Amino acid sequence: MAKSSSDRTTPDLFALEKRPGRPRTNLLPRQEQLKFNKRNQVKRDREKGLKRIEFKVPAELYQQLSKAAEQAQLTRSAYLEQVLTKVLIK
Repeated sequence: MAKSSSDRTTPDLFALEKRPGRPRTNLLPRQEQLKFNKRNQVKRDREKGLKRIEFKVPAELYQQLSKAAEQAQLTRSAYLEQVLTKVLIK
């Protein structure tokens, strides 16, 4: 039987030493957890029909954007969506 890092059912078969304390809640290493979570997030976004847009802005503009989104009680993403919609509808 080969050991797979994604095998969640039998990791204790391959443990070399028992450690005291509470067992880990997720048996995957942190890097694999992050990959798994990111893959699921992308899948959820795709199912919702969302597309990803990335761009770089100066730090001052980023701070202004964050402040404006906070005042509007929205996330930066939702605020940007609102602003872009308003601009494109005109």
